[in-house]
Amino acid sequence: MDRDSTQPSQHSAPPDVICIMGPTASGKTALAMELYSHRDFQIISVDSAQVYRGMDIGTGKPGPEMLEQYPHRLIDIRDPAEPYSASEFRGDAIHEIRTAHELGKIPLLVGGTMLYFRVLRDGLADMPDADPEVRQQIEALAESEGWEQVHARLAEVDPLAAERIHPNDPQRLQRALEVYLVSGRSMTEHHQLEQQSLEEGQPLLPFKLHFFAIQPADRAQLHGRIASRFHGMLQQGLVDEVSRLHEREDLHEILPSIKSVGYRQVWQYLDGEIGYDGMVERSIIATRQLAKRQLTWLRSWPDLLTLSESPAKSIDKLLNYMDSISI
Repeated sequence: MDRDSTQPSQHSAPPDVICIMGPTASGKTALAMELYSHRDFQIISVDSAQVYRGMDIGTGKPGPEMLEQYPHRLIDIRDPAEPYSASEFRGDAIHEIRTAHELGKIPLLVGGTMLYFRVLRDGLADMPDADPEVRQQIEALAESEGWEQVHARLAEVDPLAAERIHPNDPQRLQRALEVYLVSGRSMTEHHQLEQQSLEEGQPLLPFKLHFFAIQPADRAQLHGRIASRFHGMLQQGLVDEVSRLHEREDLHEILPSIKSVGYRQVWQYLDGEIGYDGMVERSIIATRQLAKRQLTWLRSWPDLLTLSESPAKSIDKLLNYMDSISI
């Protein structure tokens, strides 16, 4: 997208966007739906797993009746066989924000995919699009010689990226090497060029983002909710949901959709790699690790307003803030 085309008029203040972040199982979606009743919001999902159709229970996606009452954008927009990138999210989110403003609504971005929030806020290096042929070449190399060899190849062309990316992280390894093979320029070089543009004062976003976050103070209590939530997903039919995906010939464990927390562990259970109890334990541990990473992101997020875990207090704080700046 041409960045210049996204800029607001020099004579008008940029329109406002409310962003609600937080770790998994912290109550973000429930808060957003409660807020929907107080102002003319348009809810826009910021969740890298809820974009996929047929992945409902394990992503905590609101059900059809809830979505009818509280419409969400950027949910069910992609088949699980088709990866969805952060750059695609940025373009889609900007489009949805603009559409909301055109309709006189307040964009309310809600989710826990912190990378998506960062990419929306800061922009993304001008990376080349995915190239299926190049990806197949990299996958063939990995299949024949292992991902360690892919990592070694990346170290030759982009040592900084290779230092940053673990040899057992196939998705990021594949993308980093793909960027170089498609563009002839390493991912590190792309990021350096973007940083140069930022230092030269090139604006990136035509909106004013206001960031709020639910940050649970009691980690043990959050872990309890995570475990209870996953057991609830199992009772709702998570294994059957993943089984339907598992039966498809075009889906495999390396895809970003199937690598989502919970889905990957159930997939391994269906493959016979782990038992049922092991699947449950690994899923809960993986979800706790995800929450820890999300909280780490939030600790370093600038200009972040913390919301209470009490929905009523959070709503009052957020609405009072909006009133104070005339949103």
